[in-house]
Amino acid sequence: MDTHANESSGPRDSRAGFGPAPSVRTFGLVNWRGVWTLYQREVKRFLKVGFQTVAAPIVTTLLFYTIFSVALEGRVGVVGSTPFVTFLAPGLIMMAILQNSFQNTSSSLMTAKVQGNIVDVLMPPIVPVEMVCGYIGGGVTRGVLVGTTTTVVMTFFVDFPFHSIAAIIFFAVAASAMLSLLGLMGGIWAEKFDHMAAVTNFVIMPLSFLSGTFYSIQRLPEFWQHVAALNPFFYAIDGFRYGFIGQGDAPVWLGASVLLAIDILLFLAVHRMLVTGYKLKS
Repeated sequence: MDTHANESSGPRDSRAGFGPAPSVRTFGLVNWRGVWTLYQREVKRFLKVGFQTVAAPIVTTLLFYTIFSVALEGRVGVVGSTPFVTFLAPGLIMMAILQNSFQNTSSSLMTAKVQGNIVDVLMPPIVPVEMVCGYIGGGVTRGVLVGTTTTVVMTFFVDFPFHSIAAIIFFAVAASAMLSLLGLMGGIWAEKFDHMAAVTNFVIMPLSFLSGTFYSIQRLPEFWQHVAALNPFFYAIDGFRYGFIGQGDAPVWLGASVLLAIDILLFLAVHRMLVTGYKLKS
């Protein structure tokens, strides 16, 4: 009887039919599986409604291109040495990249908060840095995908010189990261969709339209040129346009430096918000 009692009180193992004893799963310095899983979720989320998230921006961009080329091409003619329609197209493509990168992260986080399933992201063993990277990856992927498909469609209407592919890729990725981070900040701060709509309508849209998308800032009075130079969206569009036509209103190195600095600052700010649980864990 004593032997039987000792056996029954011992550790359960697979020989007794209970399977192997559970063990603590360890991750390396970075939980790559967690980051990859979050990234996949973000990508699959917008691809599930691809007609709305990828096809619709192409149609919107083509509508803008048609309206402004018809309305202004005869009056503007050329910008510098570049035909107006060729000058216009890269700005419209970048505007689509910016808006879709922002929408991807902001809508994902906002929806999770409203529906109450934000806990599915906060509870898994991923740290704030990994969480930010997963969300940014999804936003950048959507922005670059929209930009790429829109550019392909635009080539049927515009003869792009493609001056620097490296500049095109850099500014597309850096700008997508910037707006993805802004989307995360907005999604964390907003408590309802009305707040998120206010950020879109009073911050993102004005900065997009007043960034040299439809015009060269050299046409503005000197004071307003200085004001435009304070808009980070201007550097994204100007650098991206330089990659296509080899022409810009600001030095490429300056635009690249501004975007990198802003991306780093926004990353640190979003990371801090997640570490403190601002409006997420209270």
